[in-house]
Amino acid sequence: MVAPRLYKTEAIVLRQRKLGEADRIVTLFTPLYGKVDAKAKGVRKTSSRMSGHLQPLTRCLVQLAQGRAREVVAGCQGVESFQPLREDLDRLSRALYAAELVDRFLPERVESRATYSLLLETLRRLQTAEAPDFALRYFEMRLLESSGFGPDLGRCQGCQSPVQAQQNFFSPQSGGVVCPGCAAGVAGTRVLSLNALKLLRLLQREAYAEAARVRLPPPLADEIERHLRSYIVCVLERDVNAAAFIERLRREETPHAIKV
Repeated sequence: MVAPRLYKTEAIVLRQRKLGEADRIVTLFTPLYGKVDAKAKGVRKTSSRMSGHLQPLTRCLVQLAQGRAREVVAGCQGVESFQPLREDLDRLSRALYAAELVDRFLPERVESRATYSLLLETLRRLQTAEAPDFALRYFEMRLLESSGFGPDLGRCQGCQSPVQAQQNFFSPQSGGVVCPGCAAGVAGTRVLSLNALKLLRLLQREAYAEAARVRLPPPLADEIERHLRSYIVCVLERDVNAAAFIERLRREETPHAIKV
């Protein structure tokens, strides 16, 4: 949707980067105008009143004015800071990963109400969920589906026959499941257990409340993460920076707190 010259919108701050001596470029994700880069003048000054409201992973109301190259933040009011995420580095790392995925998958200035709601719900879940990694797997699958990149879990990507209830294979390059008879002729296949196939289908089809009832043993959770992570990297044709951050935290296995 084409934005007016001066408008107010709800937004989630996905990221920010420095500009000049005192400014920043903030990447805002809005439900109506999609992803927008805006210049926030003077927010790096200690006297700035807007600085705290434009931190990454903040939900805010912003007033934006059309500039020559990009919008300019004319005003900002914080709505939701997701403070529990900022006080737990493990949860924060997963929230940053979700924000980075949205930034990577979505084109600029395309209305994305459903994806905005998905990200907002995911940030809220990550604050309190007993299994934050499961909330992230649900987010990954739903983002893939809404972006038009959902994996095909119903038919073999080799022979196009219906997938049977057995051990199969998963091929990120081919876009989904491959049957045992075709696996040798398809590039990049990995073993896909029957339980993993069932869970991927559950994530793809069911509401979060229904899917979250499942309790996963660690090996199955690891398998699902590997398949979705490799598939996302294949779709994006690049790795996700925050994924390496999550892996480093897992290796360290020490409690942290951080401010963003």
